[in-house]
Order: sequence, then C-alpha cells, then structure tokens
Amino acid sequence: MNLSAHATTVFVFLAMTGTSALAQEAETRASAKRADVLVADFEGETYGDWKVEGEAFGPGPAQGTLKGQMDVSGYKGKRLINTFFGGDITIGTLTSPPVKIERDYLIFLIGGGGHEGKTCMNLLLDGRVVRSVTGTNNRPGGSEALEPAVWDVTELKGKTVHIQIVDAATGGWGHVNVDHVVQTDTKPKLPMLGRQEATFTVENKYLIIPIQNKGGRGNRGGGQLQLHIDGEEVRNYGLHLAPSSDLTDWYAFFTIDSYKGKEARVVASKATEEGFALVKQSDTIPGEERFYKEDHRPQFHFTQKVGWNNDPNGMVYHDGRWHFFFQHNPVALPWGNMTWGHAISEDLLHWQQQPNKLFPKTMAVRDCFSGGATVDKKNTAGWGENTLVAFFTDTGCGEAIAYSTDGGDTFTYYENNPVVEHKGRDPKVTWYEYDKDDKALDDEARALGGHWVMVVYDENEDQGRNAAFYTSTNMKQWTEQSHLPGYFECTELFELPIDGDETESRWIVFAADAKYAVGTFDGKTFTPEHEGKHQVHWGPYYASQTFDNAPDGRKIQMGWLRVGSPGPYNQHFSFPHRLTLRTTEEGIRMFAKPIKEIEDLRARSNQARSQDLVADQPVTLPAGSDLLDVRVTVEVGNASAIVLNLPGRSIKYDVKGQKLNGTPLKPMDGKISIQVLADRSLTEIIGNDGRVFISGPGPTKLDETGVSVVAEGGNARLVNMEAHELKSIW
Repeated sequence: MNLSAHATTVFVFLAMTGTSALAQEAETRASAKRADVLVADFEGETYGDWKVEGEAFGPGPAQGTLKGQMDVSGYKGKRLINTFFGGDITIGTLTSPPVKIERDYLIFLIGGGGHEGKTCMNLLLDGRVVRSVTGTNNRPGGSEALEPAVWDVTELKGKTVHIQIVDAATGGWGHVNVDHVVQTDTKPKLPMLGRQEATFTVENKYLIIPIQNKGGRGNRGGGQLQLHIDGEEVRNYGLHLAPSSDLTDWYAFFTIDSYKGKEARVVASKATEEGFALVKQSDTIPGEERFYKEDHRPQFHFTQKVGWNNDPNGMVYHDGRWHFFFQHNPVALPWGNMTWGHAISEDLLHWQQQPNKLFPKTMAVRDCFSGGATVDKKNTAGWGENTLVAFFTDTGCGEAIAYSTDGGDTFTYYENNPVVEHKGRDPKVTWYEYDKDDKALDDEARALGGHWVMVVYDENEDQGRNAAFYTSTNMKQWTEQSHLPGYFECTELFELPIDGDETESRWIVFAADAKYAVGTFDGKTFTPEHEGKHQVHWGPYYASQTFDNAPDGRKIQMGWLRVGSPGPYNQHFSFPHRLTLRTTEEGIRMFAKPIKEIEDLRARSNQARSQDLVADQPVTLPAGSDLLDVRVTVEVGNASAIVLNLPGRSIKYDVKGQKLNGTPLKPMDGKISIQVLADRSLTEIIGNDGRVFISGPGPTKLDETGVSVVAEGGNARLVNMEAHELKSIW
C-alpha cells in the first residue's frame, strides 16, 4: 500500500552535442508521457502515516462491506476507506501527510453520504478547504456504489496540500466511502454513469434537466440529482439524466428564480459529462413552444407541462383563487419523487401552473404523499387569520402540516410534524360547524363554534383497512375519535343538501375507488344509513377530492384519470364536476355533472329539432371541431340500442340491458340522456343528468366528422340534441 504522497520523476539526459531545440523537444515529449502519481490506494491493513481522529475509520481500510451496511461496490482492489465502522453513529477525520501537486488533475472514487461538509473529501491548502466533494445519498434508499470524481488542480501545481476525509454526520447516510486517489495529467473521461458537479450563481428562472425515458416506476436503475443553495439542499430527485442531447426525450425543470443572486451547486450521479453539460440555467424550457399543442394533449382539461401526475391534492378556494395541488413527479413519466405540483384558476376553467410547492427529502423527511388543504379563518393554529394550511402524509414521519401565509406562493413545513402518527395516509381536514343540537368537544371548541375534523385512511388489527376520524381545535393536537371499516386511500368527508333543500342534508364518506356511503355525522362518528356502498363514477377514475371553502356552497370534485400519455406529461385529471344529492326510486344517491362554467367555453353550437328516430337512420349535426360537449335526450321506444357517434368515439346505450357503455343505468320516464365531453385523449360520458359519470380515453387530434345519433333494432324519438364546439383553455 502507498498512503504517502510520492512521484516518479523522469530524468532526461541529453548528449552535450545535442542542440537546445532538440533538448526542448525531448523534454516536452517526456513531459507529455509522465506517469500518473498514486497518492493512496488504501490496500494496507493500517492507515500508515495518515492521521486518524475519532472512531469512524476503524483500525484500517475496510475490506469492502461492513456489518449492517448495504453492499458496497465500485472500489478498486480489496480495501477502501469506509467510515461505516460501528455504524452511522461514529464520526472522525482522516488526514494525509503533505502532498505536492505535480499533475493537472486529482482523480478518485467516492460514495456514501451526501451531507455537505459532513460526509466529504476535502483538499486543504494552508488549512483552508479549496476543494470539497460529498457522496450522493442523504435519505433512505440510494446506493453504496463508489463513483469516479475529478478535481482540476492545475492552479495548485507546485503547492503542497493535504487530503482530508471527513465523517461528521450521524444518522442516515452518516458515512463516506473513498478509494484510489491518483494525480494525472490526463483529464479522465468519466464513465457513462459517473458523478458530475457544478456551481453557479442563480440568474435565470429555471434549471433545465435533460430526461431520458427509461427505468419504469420508482426510477429503477437511475441516478440522482441534488440542488444546493448557499450550502442548503433544496431539491433531491431520482431520475434518468439523458446521456446526450440526441438521447434526450424531454426537459424537466426546477423553478429557481426565487434564489436569484445566491450560490448554487448541482450534483448528479450516474451521469455522463455530455449529458450533465445540458443541466443549466435558462429563462425558457426547451420544447415549451409545443406545450399544449401536442395532438394528444387535452384542450379544456388541466394537464401539467411535464412529468407524471396522480392524485389531486389540497383542493381549496382561497382569496379569489381556486388552488389545485396534485401528486407530481416533475422529472420522469412514471410514478416517483412524490412532490406537490400546483395550479391556480379564477374560473375553474383556465389554469396557470405554478412552481411546485411541497418537496420530497428536503422540505419533508421523505416523500410528500396525498392530503388536503383548508383555510384557517379563525386563526386556530396561531399562524394568522385565513392562513392556507395543507395536510399531507410525509412518508418519513406521518401526517404532516405545511402552511402558507402568502396565499399559497410559499409553504413552511411545521416544525413539530408529525401531528398524527399511525399506519395510514392521505389526511383530509375540514371544519365542522356546530348547530343547536351539537355537543362541543370542550370549552375552546364551544367558544370557536366548532372544531376541525380529519378523516384519514388507516390500518389496524381491529378494523383492518378503515377511515379514521380525528378532532382538533388548533390543527396541531389531534384526538382519535372513531373508525369506519372497509375504506381505502384518499378518504373524504363532506355534507350535501338533499334535492337542494339546505334544511335537509346528509354526510358523505368518499374514498379513492369512487365508492361512497350516505349517512349522518355528529362531529366524531360517521354512521351509514344503508348497507354496502354506492357509486357514481366509473372507468379509470381514482383518488378524487373536492374543493374546500367553495364560495357559493357548491361541492366541486376532480379526480385522477388513469389514462396514459406518451409525454412530455403522463396521466390526466377529470373535468371539474358538481356533486349533488337527489332522491331516487332507489333512495338518496349522489349525482355528478360537469360544472356550469363549461358553457363559457362554447365557440359554436348546433342543435337538432325534436323528431322521430327511425331505425338505423341517423340524425346528424355538423361539428367543426373535435373539442365537443354533446348532449342528447332520447325516448328509447322499442329500439334495442341508442348509439351516439362523435369523432373517434361511439357511445352506446343498451336498452334491454339498461347499460350505458357497460355501466348500469335505468331510463327515467322512458328517456335516456347522455352528455359527452370529447377532449382529445379523454372522453367523459355523463348519463341521466349525472346519475353516472363514466371516464375513459379518447383519440388524438382528429379531423372533424360531425355528430350523429341512431336508433338500432327499432324506433325511438329524439327529444333534444346539441353539439357545442369548445374553445381551448390554453
């Protein structure tokens, strides 16, 4: 083993009769072929003349993986520096003897923890840190693989330095791995999956990131990208950084303009030098000129610019704006890196995407899973009147709070999170206002005139999967009150009037699978008034949520539509729809209809007069667009089926089977009504004024072909038919 600095000196002896030019040429040639200088290979049993302080380094270089550690790879030979000795609780430093810089580059292998200044290798000149690099991991998961790194030390040639390896961190990834330190004149070509790092002063709006579509759910086989601002890590994402511009499928972006003037450091693992060079500041996003113009992109449904989405989150009305947060992976098309994306609207139609708000591994302990948001009108939590408060599952600790005092522009992670610890997720919080029959929780609740209720998915031995109900007067301390078995994910509780009568209402428990129960709620316990569950939504509709604090009392819902997209975004959301309770022959049922604001998108309308539908003879309306809101009412007569045809779509009502596109639906007074929203990749079918709401995929952009309705197997009567061409919201 060689732990001390040394060099192989090349002497060139020239014949006295040689010319000076020849001597100079020979010297240049010899210099160009100078051998590398091995600083340390750490192959010995001890550290030799390197100075050890603390316990983290053990008695000598480690023989690979230590007890309790994930598999360590990527080092050379049989040994390496591994400060996991004794686990992640030990600390210490290892400092080299003096090293004279004789080559242009210092190359080495490094891995382990990514804690800046705490799990790192430093280059010291006169006791000052002039170069520093960390491992890549600082949250659960990750990899113990060492990766190549390089320092350009040209400016230090001829100077004497010390190499210092530091482990000053305890807890997760509180160790560092280092091996094979070499001086060289040859700038190394880092391998395909190497470590890259750059620093810059923030001057632009975005940090753009080239993405290659590979790896699948959860970033399998991918690397990591970290962004530090003034020494603090603010972003940490797993991703597949494209290795070159030719292999870039699309560009992700971090919005960084709030950090203007600050010093930034970006670190990537498993990255090529060419690919990493594409990670840079910009005031534009490559490809943004095509956003919302793609043939498959819906034109009156909200979609995020890039990346994956799933559950709607934090839906709330606050100070004149509708806030729509959502589960988001901003750096990949598959699920992962759960972040809260954000969009706002003043009319529930036209949405403006905002910078992401809740971040995994830097703001939260781990991922930011689903939850809701509400407005603290009475300042019960002490953060100020009308504070916007988001509740979500931090997968590293439990049910958590982040709050905003600037209208949702920025959020602060509550320092005493979690507020509820249990086995579950997806908290939704709402205010329960007392009426004359309610019994207050306590004196504080009596003075407030109500209390907060959290409904959250829960798992326990007694109830299995269930909806759990908690209460609070200050949002910070919660009391477990009751459980409702048989519910899974994204549960929600809300009240609706029956048939529009505000004096007669019921409470609803609604879960991710779009199944719901009708019943009563006393502020602590929900009591269903029927067996089993009911259903209004069908198709790939999942994990919906309703807007809290709606100004007009409407209960407006949006759901995740599990309909894929080829990029640069993936997955979709439903069009906003209003929920109501109505009395039917089967009992009280929920109805879902597109919000009335859709009428504001009408560009041109065509209508057919009431007439008989002779078997197999269609009635047709022109349609100058493939963005449509079509509404038809038909007396089914003796027809066997009613078929409504739109561009790229065929909707069928089976009269005998009483099914609309396979979904159970009975005629009302011998009539069937169908509304269809046709929006490129999405199709939403609403039957009998909202009795069923069926979501599904649709075609890409089509040439307009008109709209028709036809009775099959018998005659029917067309009561009404409207075809409304819609404008794009973009």
